[in-house]
Amino acid sequence: MTTAELADRFRGKSVVQPGEVATPGASSPRGGSVSPVHQGTWGLAPGRTLSVVGPPGFGLTRVGLAALADQSRLGPVAYLDVRGWLCPAAAWEVGIEAHRLIVVRCDNPVPWARVAATLVSGLRAVFAEVPAGAKEAQLRKLAMLAKTHRTALVLRPVHGDIPAGVSYLRLEAAGVDWAGAGDGHGRLEGRRLRFQATGKGVRGMTTTVEFEDHGTDPLRVVSGLAIAPAGHAIG
Repeated sequence: MTTAELADRFRGKSVVQPGEVATPGASSPRGGSVSPVHQGTWGLAPGRTLSVVGPPGFGLTRVGLAALADQSRLGPVAYLDVRGWLCPAAAWEVGIEAHRLIVVRCDNPVPWARVAATLVSGLRAVFAEVPAGAKEAQLRKLAMLAKTHRTALVLRPVHGDIPAGVSYLRLEAAGVDWAGAGDGHGRLEGRRLRFQATGKGVRGMTTTVEFEDHGTDPLRVVSGLAIAPAGHAIG
């Protein structure tokens, strides 16, 4: 199945269209905020772009996927996998509906931009790993497409950074603390992920955001992002 066919397939009844009845407590998938979720969890509003930046091991994938979890209640969520590392269970653990997850693998930077644009234009939520060699103009185009089509978009560069101004909110890994390990031994109970947040999503300021991650539960925002009350989408 081509990416165009993939997008066409999910433009139908699996996505709530304007004028149709959404699930109770939720708004139209192309406007407004997402439905209320557990206190302390977070989500990305339609049309916004989130960048998660940093090395592996800092919870970037889980944070990005968690931002799209509520969108999966109303339609498919696509993961554009450049590294080939994604384990679908990671998406399910943060709340993405199992039958709504689509994984598309593309590690070639030449067709990557076309594949990403097709997904963003046709689906309501996309997590896109960004390969080395992707051009700034391509990333800005994706952010504009996301805004136009009211798609929640997460960008995760496998190397380097995302150019300034592309993202509504940018989260850069700043640290991770493990709980339960004691002096190098014991049972791990979870971890606390720290990020430096910048962009319009934090009113142009730089602030520290912390998430609690217990592995099989939804992530919880425990500090930062005070402008986004618990249970509401960022943006």
